[in-house]
Amino acid sequence: MKQFDKFLIGFAVGILLPIAFIVVYLMACYPNFDGLSATLSRLFPSAVFGKLLILSIFPNLLLCFIFYKFDVFRIAIGFLVGAIPYLIASFFML
Repeated sequence: MKQFDKFLIGFAVGILLPIAFIVVYLMACYPNFDGLSATLSRLFPSAVFGKLLILSIFPNLLLCFIFYKFDVFRIAIGFLVGAIPYLIASFFML
């Protein structure tokens, strides 16, 4: 597990994981999902988009907790730092 203890791996996954979570969540919860850009353009002006960004941070925090418990600290910090831009953006959307 120590061979994967790289900050950049955690950061890259931490940036991409919320986007993947948003896509999966929208496909599962919105029956008229007609593409990511069309659905996000309908959600963007509302506060729902900010709440969706907050919701998308949870997989990062879960992975950060798991890797922290396995004493792989650099990748856990990468997950946490990767979640910060989404957290900041969500506060501006609320």
